[in-house]
Amino acid sequence: MQPSLLDQGLTLMLVGMGTVFVFLSLLVVSMTGMAGIIKRLSPAVDAGASDEEVAAITAAIAMHRSKHS
Repeated sequence: MQPSLLDQGLTLMLVGMGTVFVFLSLLVVSMTGMAGIIKRLSPAVDAGASDEEVAAITAAIAMHRSKHS
């Protein structure tokens, strides 16, 4: 007995959705794994800019705004 057109459509839909779900699950797992590896291998990042750098940036922004206003 041949499956009806509706049965074939449902089967195709389930296979397609299953394939997409498996692919996206593998993608999430691999991205999470790579993020963990990168976190372990990357060196520690400095906390931020020093007071002198903040003062220089603030002065540069003030100078730029005064020239263009």
